[in-house]
Amino acid sequence: MVIKMEKVYILIVCESGEEHLLYSQLKEIPEVENCIITCGSFDLVAELVADSSVKMNELIASKIRKLKKINSTVTLRAMN
Repeated sequence: MVIKMEKVYILIVCESGEEHLLYSQLKEIPEVENCIITCGSFDLVAELVADSSVKMNELIASKIRKLKKINSTVTLRAMN
């Protein structure tokens, strides 16, 4: 049986100087498989995995978007 997981990448813009704080907060969320601090248009990239799109939507709305110091996000859903 193949279990299909929902995977997204979230590109995050945060308040200046708050990258390391947000990185630490994101790494505490079990569904965050990977997180990196970047230079350029986005400050962090987080890779999230959930059992379904419904759970992913709940995760983004209840945990990611509630983090303080985030100015904006772009969510990219993986196709494979």
